[in-house]
Amino acid sequence: MANEPTPTVVLVHGAFADAGSWSGVIAELQKHGVPVVAPSNPLRGLVSDAAYIASVASQIDGPVILVGHSYGGALITVAGATDNVVGLVYIAAYVLEKGESLGELQGRFPLSPLVSNLKEATYPVAGGEPAVEVSIKPEAFPAIFAADVPADVTKVLAAAQRPLAAAAFAETASAAAWRTKPSWALVAGADQAINPEVERFGADRAGATIVELKGASHAVAVSRPKEVAGLILDAVRATS
Repeated sequence: MANEPTPTVVLVHGAFADAGSWSGVIAELQKHGVPVVAPSNPLRGLVSDAAYIASVASQIDGPVILVGHSYGGALITVAGATDNVVGLVYIAAYVLEKGESLGELQGRFPLSPLVSNLKEATYPVAGGEPAVEVSIKPEAFPAIFAADVPADVTKVLAAAQRPLAAAAFAETASAAAWRTKPSWALVAGADQAINPEVERFGADRAGATIVELKGASHAVAVSRPKEVAGLILDAVRATS
């Protein structure tokens, strides 16, 4: 495989964030000459969001490594079935099995503080009743999402958070790409948004190469970009 092209890394953000949350990781990867794309995740449902990410990946020439943070992990699990995807990297993420939903996986473990600190709103759906979306209560956002991020940065992240359609928690994964493709996972040891046990269980089940960062919050890509990029670079080297 020595002459294989360097894979393009596609960074998939999760709920309550946007593509800007990858800024530090992007800078680290670009320093190493790795091509990077960080699409805007629609956050409207597991099925449609995974289809969108699969579409992004399939239109890239050459091999692709999909990297998913949080809910983005569920998306890359499905979208990773795309032919040119050669590896999966999970960052403080859900790693689903085929036929499993976020709610089912999460429900096997004690709930994180996130669950009791969500607020609901509605958004219009063409030709139908308004649908429900959830975001993190602003006053709870620092402790739950980004406890190891400077306060001034956290205020910006809280203001810019993007809500997730509530329906995403019940939709099931149509594929589990980790069954046929190599995977890596970073567990955020002090995560208050996803129980770290959920992250560990999914990563173990997938047979992923696992790194755990003790003290890292859910916003580990913001607070520890070099370590996150380091794991992605491991995946790049192993697949190129």
